[in-house]
Order: sequence, then C-alpha cells, then structure tokens
Amino acid sequence: MNKRGKLIVIEGIDGTGKSTQATMLAESLRAEGHEVEQSHEPTSGPWGKKLRESASTGRLTIEDELHYFLKDRQQHVEELINPTIQRGGIVILDRYYFSSMAYQGARGIDPTEIRSKNEAFAPMPDILLILDLDVDTALQRIGVRDGEANEFEKKEALQFCRNLFLTLVDEPYAHVIDAAQDISDVHQTLKSICSM
Repeated sequence: MNKRGKLIVIEGIDGTGKSTQATMLAESLRAEGHEVEQSHEPTSGPWGKKLRESASTGRLTIEDELHYFLKDRQQHVEELINPTIQRGGIVILDRYYFSSMAYQGARGIDPTEIRSKNEAFAPMPDILLILDLDVDTALQRIGVRDGEANEFEKKEALQFCRNLFLTLVDEPYAHVIDAAQDISDVHQTLKSICSM
C-alpha cells in the first residue's frame, strides 16, 4: 500500500510570488523523483471559471462568491487533491481555503465561519507556506498605483488579508517566509521546509 502523500499550500497576498514559487518547488520535487500535481484556486473548472470571469465582469455578491468557491473547492478536493494524496503523490496549491478566509473575510464574512465550512470537507495542509510581503511593496510588484487597483487589489483589503494570513503562524503546519528576499533565496527556504 502506498504511503499517504502530502498537501503543500502556498498562500500570501497578490505580488508575493506564489505562482513562481509553486512552479519552482514542483520542479524541484519532481527532480527528486516525487509525483507532483501543481494546481491553483480558483481552478479552471466550471465554478472556478465563473469566479475568474467575475474579476473582469464585476464582482459577484459575497454570498455567490463564497458559494462558488466552496463548489469549486469541493470538486478540486474530490477530483485532484484527495486522489493524489491517497496514491502517495504531492499536491502543491497556489491558494486554498485560507485565501477565502482572507479575501471573503475582507468583504465582511467571518473568517472562522469560512474556515469551518471548508474544513468540513477539505483536508488541512501538511505544509502551509505563507509568503509575506508588506502591502506597498506587493502593490508595486503588481504594477498598481493608489486609486488604480481593482476591487481585489485595494490596499485596505490587502492589509486585512495580510494580517489574516499572519494569524495562521501558530498552526503547527504553517511557515512564514519573507517574500522580499531574492526569488532563489525564497525557493531555497521553501525547498528546505518541504524536503521529503
């Protein structure tokens, strides 16, 4: 029987380099001989597409947004996350339910309520990597100036999200990494945390 695999989640506000680091970590672990599924949320599935479209067509109501995220994540857990872990593979996720706690929490829903709804079906990560960066630097990285950010990128909301991510530091599986470092230094830190 295969040993259980691992779920590695990378979180942080926009501009912290999550996608870049997820790809570098996946390549590094594959080079060590591991089976790795690299994915992201929202997914490219039907519910995820509705969420992605809303970024340009106008943000959904908070109730619809949370509902779509839950449906998207349930499908993700059933079709990719659980099967991969059960056969001994590694899943690397760029965003997970902690982002829902942060971004939908910034819109007024209680993050603890969001968390309990998700943890009713979604497995907790084995490793949570929180890439931390101050909001001004993050906004500079994503090319946003004051007044020009879309609703997902407003400074106040991003500060709420950053603060929420930092509250997770006490979780036994959580690691906070300074994302202001050079990309290769961040990668080496992640690699050492995730070495199997």
